[in-house]
Amino acid sequence: MFCRIAALGLFAAAGALAQAESAAESYDYIIVGSGPGGAPLAANLATAGYSVALLEAGVDLGNNKNYSDLANFIDASNDPKSRWDFFVKHSDDEEREAKYEKTTWRTVDGSFYVGLDPPEGATRLGVWYPRSATLGGCAMHNGGVCTLPNDADWDYIAEITGDKGWSAKNMRKYFEKMEVNEYLPPGTPGHGYDGYVNTTIGDPSFMQEDSDLQKLASQLISHTGGDAARDPNALDPDRDQATGVFGMASHADRAGKRAGSNTVLKKTLAGPAKSKLSIQVNTLVTKVIIERKGGKPTATGVEVLRGQSQYEADPRYTGTKGQSGQIFAKKEVIVAGGTFNSPQILKLSGIGPAKELRKFNIPVVKDLPGVGENLGDNYEAGVLSLASKPLNGSLGATVAVFLKTPTARKTRNIQAWCGSFSFEGFWPGYPTVYGPELYECAMVKMNPRSQAGYVRLRSSDPRLMPEINFNFFAKGGDEDLTELLDAAKTLRNALHAVGEPIAPFDEKHPCPGVNQECTDEAQKEFMKLQAYSHHATSTCAIGPASDPMAVLDSKFRVHGVGNLRVVDASVFPKVPGAFPVCPTFMIAEKASADILRDLEKE
Repeated sequence: MFCRIAALGLFAAAGALAQAESAAESYDYIIVGSGPGGAPLAANLATAGYSVALLEAGVDLGNNKNYSDLANFIDASNDPKSRWDFFVKHSDDEEREAKYEKTTWRTVDGSFYVGLDPPEGATRLGVWYPRSATLGGCAMHNGGVCTLPNDADWDYIAEITGDKGWSAKNMRKYFEKMEVNEYLPPGTPGHGYDGYVNTTIGDPSFMQEDSDLQKLASQLISHTGGDAARDPNALDPDRDQATGVFGMASHADRAGKRAGSNTVLKKTLAGPAKSKLSIQVNTLVTKVIIERKGGKPTATGVEVLRGQSQYEADPRYTGTKGQSGQIFAKKEVIVAGGTFNSPQILKLSGIGPAKELRKFNIPVVKDLPGVGENLGDNYEAGVLSLASKPLNGSLGATVAVFLKTPTARKTRNIQAWCGSFSFEGFWPGYPTVYGPELYECAMVKMNPRSQAGYVRLRSSDPRLMPEINFNFFAKGGDEDLTELLDAAKTLRNALHAVGEPIAPFDEKHPCPGVNQECTDEAQKEFMKLQAYSHHATSTCAIGPASDPMAVLDSKFRVHGVGNLRVVDASVFPKVPGAFPVCPTFMIAEKASADILRDLEKE
């Protein structure tokens, strides 16, 4: 993401960090951002023999255990060495916003306050939405869940663009190409074994224990079906209808080490393509350089600021401006800055809604009204309770649960994960520690009916954060809340069935108390006010040129601008499934194939 564009250094042929000196560097390709979109693309193009400058706004923390060890993801997302502190809104309703219990404020001494009763003089910031500015992007601080979206999510893109390459059947090939499966026998159809994204599932052996956590998981299986070893990414024509308990898949190896964006870059630098890949860190891309060629605006390079903490979201930002520079592309510029920053970069470059650009005196290169619009995210909530006793069992006793609630549309609509953990969204210093009695089923509402959010400029200064509003529940809100409520009821009933001495539970939300009889309306209102998210997508959406809100064609090319593509989670016209990280690795593979295929035609 732009939360990962940058460069005060490059990994030279030997892989060591060196200074990037030239003010007029030139490469075949410039890739802005080193996350799940940019990193595999850079590796693939370099391996194919093309020179690539990969620009990252942060530094490489791949050897820091907070990042390399997946279990430390909470420490990673709270770490100021990589953290970009975005503050967003969930709606335009100020009264509703004022009821969000995890609202973050800046106090007069510069520290954060979280809650609804801030000290005098505090400034309201909003809902904390951390992104990761480090080599590897947000795949370096996430929880690592690797779940494929419903096939219909891919087929929808194929349908609206007429590009069969987006069909679920074809996209599966890219999953197989990127995966190194470590939990199924080699040769299992639909999985890969020679890629760069190691995948594992939680150890299901805890189901053989005589423990509290095993009993709770058994009740979930009894009420919903499945088992703790079931493959959530199976090549099964009925997968998107399959419900019940599954293993929890992660993009990590058996030792718990993250795999993906950072590791594929390191692998490339250790191989024969190392001389083709220049990874430049501490470099903030401020705009794409556009020239007119043959009467058409065409990307020829980027302008950058070199230096640490150049972006306002960085908690170490002081406003001190870094060294300006330019880098030129002989073939293409590819923006992979992420859902918040890719549209910001395009707009700063004169590509976006003309009215918005003129407001900030930015010359209009291409009027594309959809840039920064269509922001979507999964709604998240959870049934969080305290048991009547401290819970015993294996630490890794977490399972995934897929549900298709009564009012779901065509496919299953909820992915939950249940275990002895605390997750209620994000705020500085999260999470709340409840103690050993805690058990939670966190829920993701897939395929939300509303994508009415936006990312809009606050300023023409590229160092300043944009305005971000998700506009949760703007369309179809009651239907989506009903689906979350029905899922909560199913999960609650399963847990309560465990009986004494584990039950009764003292539920904290959405129906607080012991054996309370909360109304449906009260629970839906709680979830509406306290819903959270961390899977933003769709602000540079793919779509046909006939759609005025489409930003990209099916090959990731910006409509009406030459030699410019976007490859990251912002390209999805609809939020893909429950967790977008592995789908984004997949689109990086598709983009690589599309670009290399075009080169073969030259």
